[in-house]
Amino acid sequence: MLALANATPAQAAAPQQSCTMVYAGNIEAYAMTCSEPGEPMIGGFATWRNVPVTFDKVDTPNTTVTAANYLRLTPNTEGSPFAHNIEIGLYAEKTGKTSHTYGPKWTELGKNGGKTKAITAGVDPAKPDGRNHTYMLVRKATGDQWDVLYDFNTVGSTTDQLKVVPGATNRIDTGLELIGHQYIDVPQIANRMQFMDGNKTWRQVATKNTAKVVTLPACSASKKPPSCFTAKLTDNTSFAQWTVSKPRKAAAAAAGATNTSSLVQRHAAPAPVLYNGVDQTALQQCLTGEPDRCLGTVPGLAECVQTIRQCNAATPASEAPTDQRQYVTGDDVAARAAETFHVSPGDVTVTAAGARSAVADEQQVWHVTSSRTTPGLRPAGRTYAGFEATYSAFGGRLLEACWGDMCHD
Repeated sequence: MLALANATPAQAAAPQQSCTMVYAGNIEAYAMTCSEPGEPMIGGFATWRNVPVTFDKVDTPNTTVTAANYLRLTPNTEGSPFAHNIEIGLYAEKTGKTSHTYGPKWTELGKNGGKTKAITAGVDPAKPDGRNHTYMLVRKATGDQWDVLYDFNTVGSTTDQLKVVPGATNRIDTGLELIGHQYIDVPQIANRMQFMDGNKTWRQVATKNTAKVVTLPACSASKKPPSCFTAKLTDNTSFAQWTVSKPRKAAAAAAGATNTSSLVQRHAAPAPVLYNGVDQTALQQCLTGEPDRCLGTVPGLAECVQTIRQCNAATPASEAPTDQRQYVTGDDVAARAAETFHVSPGDVTVTAAGARSAVADEQQVWHVTSSRTTPGLRPAGRTYAGFEATYSAFGGRLLEACWGDMCHD
């Protein structure tokens, strides 16, 4: 049985050096935490609300402007702090003067490449409606690979992760990453995080085993927006919450942003009393309140996550995100892909697939390919041979991508 335990946190040490190495980019701005539980870790869990990330309504040609709040788990760091890892979170990208994309996705970095995939299942995943969502990584019962769960349902699995070994040879990170921070306003995000130990028990990391990297000054009377963070770790004993924000002076309201004062639930279909052994009424109530406690309070959820991994009966939203109604040309996608993957626009090939229609969700897409070397979506001092990417033609959201050998799996 999986349970949320109140056991004494494991003894280890804060991985300050490796955290600083991983999150010390000159282009990115970070407000991140890195934790080493000090024991084998076979699961990671985080939750926060879909907040309205907004972007300045100005032209930013040939400039990547993105906001990402994510959970990243590195199962084995013996060889390098940049070892194979899995990432899942919420991502927003400025795509034009007044347009942007918004929604969850997950990414795997392997030995010789990586892959990423947008998450479109669940209730309103691409709407900043203040709803709680959960992000989870659980190692499979056999082998070294991991299942990726969003709102307690499996949305994918890894193919190239390293073996979990004893000792403090793993790391679990969560926090905020920005590129082009001067154009972005991110309201307060309350990141709650736990890990699963070798006894299949969910626990909080000891605060003393958590390192912090905040690469912009703390906001104050002398350090003002747009170049400052607010960041606080609660509490002094266990990792309860990492609260971060990045204010923007005179930030413009983004199209489609909504009030976060109440949760929007109109798309949730009536759920059965039990679904794969999980009390659905209790689950939906928990998700609107304190989802970090759901594994310990919702009947059947912990067992379902560990075995069936399809535990939430809520149906997908029936409405497409509003930004999908803005058509994006192949030339625009080519320029964005070249900037994202750090290659020349002349070295990418763009082809269209599907019918051009803004009514049906994701009917037309753009496929982008290149054989040029690229650092991929997660630069870590390495390059890979080529990439492939698929973008929505309405809104321009990156739906999936791969680079290096991951494109041949």
